[in-house]
Amino acid sequence: MESIYWLILFVILLGIEILTLGLTTIWFAGGAVAAFFASLLGAGLIFQIVVFAAVSLLLLVFTRPIATKYLNRRTIKTNVESMEGRHGEVVEEINNLQAAGRVKVDGMPWAARSEREGQIIPAGTMVTVVRVSGVKLIVKVLEEEEHVSSSDL
Repeated sequence: MESIYWLILFVILLGIEILTLGLTTIWFAGGAVAAFFASLLGAGLIFQIVVFAAVSLLLLVFTRPIATKYLNRRTIKTNVESMEGRHGEVVEEINNLQAAGRVKVDGMPWAARSEREGQIIPAGTMVTVVRVSGVKLIVKVLEEEEHVSSSDL
């Protein structure tokens, strides 16, 4: 009878994985299959549970990083995620002490702060987005070589 319970658990876990596609329950479904085979071989319930836990953990630890690497490589950064590394022009002086500054990136104005705490970046300066913090771009002054190579495009 335990074999049926492991199959039911497998089907439930597989169903959840199919619905979510989040690589969350597939590892445990593999553990349920292993426990199912252990029950078919006449193993006791405690051994079946140990097999379930061990196989699930091994699958999770050793195959999840590989699976997420290959399944998520087509993920395209959008909106704020894609801002890092972009260039823009300071349209309002950036002064962290006064919590002021705006940068225009791809025609859109953004609140901005300097990566270096005491640095004031005047309007008209070209900058590179280092990261995004909340709704503000954290920027650094565009290096001269970067500015020349990006304008050559």
